[in-house]
Amino acid sequence: MTDSAPAGGAARPQPSILIALVVAFAFFMENLDSSVLATALPKIAEDFGEPPLQLSLAITSYLVALAVFMPVSGWIADRFGACTVFCTAMAIFTVGSALSGLSTGLPMLVATRVLQGLGGAMMTPVGRLILLRTFPRDRIVTAMMYMSFPAMIGPSMGPVVGGFFATYTSWRWIFYINIPIGLIGIALARRYIADTREGVAAGFDFFGFALCALGLASLQISLQVLARPVGHSGLAIGLFVAALALIALYVRHAYRTEHPAVDLSVLRVRTFRIAVLSGSVCRIGLNAAPFLLPPLFQLGFA
Repeated sequence: MTDSAPAGGAARPQPSILIALVVAFAFFMENLDSSVLATALPKIAEDFGEPPLQLSLAITSYLVALAVFMPVSGWIADRFGACTVFCTAMAIFTVGSALSGLSTGLPMLVATRVLQGLGGAMMTPVGRLILLRTFPRDRIVTAMMYMSFPAMIGPSMGPVVGGFFATYTSWRWIFYINIPIGLIGIALARRYIADTREGVAAGFDFFGFALCALGLASLQISLQVLARPVGHSGLAIGLFVAALALIALYVRHAYRTEHPAVDLSVLRVRTFRIAVLSGSVCRIGLNAAPFLLPPLFQLGFA
C-alpha cells in the first residue's frame, strides 16, 4: 500500500499540472501569433512596398495551412507518438516564426506563414490530445483550466504586443518573440510529457485527406477573394462551388470508409454536434474582431 499510493495519489498532481502548463506554452504561442500580426500589417506593407490590404495574404496563408493539416494531426500523433509530434510541431512553428521575421518580401512571408500553420495545425490539437490521455475524466476540467488561462492571454496581448513592436522597435520582433517561448516549451515537453500512443494507427486515408484538404483550402481562398472590394469574383465563385463539391464528396467518402481522415460519425452524438455548431458560430465572431478592428482604426479612421 505504501509503494502504490504515491503513484496514484500524492506524487501525480505536480507533474500533471506541469503537463497542462507545458501545453499552455504552445497554446499561448499559437494564440498570440494569431492576433499579433493585425496591428503590424500597415508597417509591414510599408517595408515591403505593398498595399496594406494585400498583406491579408499573410493571415490567410496561415489559416489555409491550419485547415489543411489539422484534420490529420490525431493520426500523426498515433503513428509517431504524442510527445514526438508535439515537440516537432513546436519546432516547426518556432522555425517558421524565425523565418517570418527574416522575410524580405510578401511571397517569402506567405511561405513562412504556411510553415507556421503546419506547426500550429499539429501543435494545438495534439496538445489537447495529451491532456485527454494524461488526466483521468474527473480531472479534465482542472487540466483545461490550467491550460486555458495562459492560452487566453495570447489573443488579448496580441494587438498590444504587435503595435508596440511595430511602433518602437521592428515588426520582425512579433515573430522573434516566439523563439524563446518555443525553445522553453520543447525543453519542458521532453522533460514532463510521456510519448503516448493510442494503439496502432490505422492506414492513412490519402484519398479522403486530399478531398478534405482541397475542399477546405478552396473554401478559405474563395472567401478571401470574395471579401475583397475589387477582385476576380468569377474565380472566387468557381472556387467556392468547387469547395462545396469537394466537401460533399468527402462527406460521402467518410461514411463509406472504415478509417476516414476525419471521422464524421462523432457528429451523430447530439450534444457534441450542438457544441461544434454553436461553438463555430461563436468563434467566427470572437476571432474576427482582432483581425478587423486594427485595420479599421489604422486605415479606415486614418
